[in-house]
Amino acid sequence: MVPDYAFEAAALARGARRVAGVDEAGRGPLAGPVVAAAVVLEVGAIPEGLADSKTLPAARREALYDLILARAEVGVGVATVEEIDEINILRASHVAMVRALRALPSLPCHALIDGNMIPRDMVCAAEAVVKGDGRCLSVAAASIVAKTWRDRIMVDLAQQHPGYGWETNVGYGTECHREALQRLGPTPHHRRSFKPVHNILYQAEIVTS
Repeated sequence: MVPDYAFEAAALARGARRVAGVDEAGRGPLAGPVVAAAVVLEVGAIPEGLADSKTLPAARREALYDLILARAEVGVGVATVEEIDEINILRASHVAMVRALRALPSLPCHALIDGNMIPRDMVCAAEAVVKGDGRCLSVAAASIVAKTWRDRIMVDLAQQHPGYGWETNVGYGTECHREALQRLGPTPHHRRSFKPVHNILYQAEIVTS
């Protein structure tokens, strides 16, 4: 599947003046924040090769990230580990999406949200686009920005907390990461509400009580 501009064109035809694609990265990892991006593409300056970030090699994703930032309007929103643990990962992802929209230079008229749900407290009209990162160009661009931004956060955190392999697994629950959790224990950047982390903390409480 190759994303196209049909969703944006339809919204513009209905009277929207600025249409943003929105996607997030980092719902599944055991550690790190969830990051969302909102991207308003400019017709005539859309980078070639936009696709779901998960399907792109890292080098290509990095190159497209630079092109998107140079040619489009971009907003990024982050929800912290503390927020994830307090309100749950789905709600935190939606909070990050709304923050990304608010971070744009000016608010869009319409947002195309990856997935099947529209966040609460939206700042504009919106529609959910299932598998939007593979169907819609601006959502694909948002997926690239969100993933690249989050990966860079995790590489930085890996320098502060060596041993968990975040420079390669970016916080996902790989075997290496789970073994390090058992051996080293959780860091402040681990999501306490996620079962593998919660279980280790629970076991530690039993041992020390």
